[in-house]
Amino acid sequence: MNPYIMATLLLGLGLGTTITFASSHWLLAWMGLEINTLAIIPLMAQQHHPRAVEASTKYFLTQATGAATLLFASTTNAWLTGQWDIQQMSHPIATTMVILALSLKVGLAPLHTWLPEVLQGLDLTTGLILSTWQKLAPFALLIQIQPASPTILIVLGITSTLVGGWGGLNQTQLRKILAYSSTAHLGWMILILQFSPSLTMLTLLTYLIMTSSTFLVFKLNKATNINMLATSWAKAPALTCLVPLILLSLGGLPPLTGFMPKWLILQELAKQDLAPAATLAALTALLSLYFYLRLTYAMTLTMSPNNVTGTAPWRLPSSQLTLPLATTTMATIALLPLTPTMIALLTL
Repeated sequence: MNPYIMATLLLGLGLGTTITFASSHWLLAWMGLEINTLAIIPLMAQQHHPRAVEASTKYFLTQATGAATLLFASTTNAWLTGQWDIQQMSHPIATTMVILALSLKVGLAPLHTWLPEVLQGLDLTTGLILSTWQKLAPFALLIQIQPASPTILIVLGITSTLVGGWGGLNQTQLRKILAYSSTAHLGWMILILQFSPSLTMLTLLTYLIMTSSTFLVFKLNKATNINMLATSWAKAPALTCLVPLILLSLGGLPPLTGFMPKWLILQELAKQDLAPAATLAALTALLSLYFYLRLTYAMTLTMSPNNVTGTAPWRLPSSQLTLPLATTTMATIALLPLTPTMIALLTL
């Protein structure tokens, strides 16, 4: 793609998200979300591959549906209450419609079915943008409309953690596994949103770091399915030693960074007398942990046959920048001791 066009599209992505962040009026927030959607579609379709075009079309249709529902809900709220302000969502019908529209936009279960299919049709770089940057604007709106209906958020959260764990069990494609992983992590964020928005922000931050690290590892190895992970030893042995830690951090095992948000969320749910929800969420995390362990096994304990034709491509140096990978990997593995600092910053 022409670098000028690429720069324009990336600026459009940044502008759309910034407009949504800065807006207090529903129309302006909707406009930001639309700019965001329109900027990423050319990036998704740049491969000129039928799968990429199909993914772009599916993404456009789901995002357009979400945006239309959001606009309808905000208009309904203005009609019923006379308010266009985002933080003045007082009518339950309008609030519920907004939550469902934003859930469709980020890929929360049961409105998640587009996400694995879309992510599977994209290259890993665009998939990384879709899994990280594109979640920010809808989440900014979700945080602003709190307190919302508690029941719908808890149901969405538990359903997402369950579906995210269950859906990834039978997958062999890495991008689909990461899509279900994304749904499960978003479920944890939504679960705690009404009780502690700052904790949701912390969970979102750790999710962004861990997912970026995982996508960059797969991009460095040029891996798109589980079998291709077996060639990692020949490409980057030092990185292959660290990848199990990244994946187990995504699964939420101590003493890794991913344990921090899950620990704090379970603690907060217990404080709110929601022990059954906390127990269910903890059990669904085991499902996700299983498929992360599958990836770990495929990457570190299986060796690909070293035939002569396959050896040469493995030895080619990668042109990928390794600084982002090094930074995110370090953050994914080693941030747990900073938990008290994080809590102090969040409670300011």
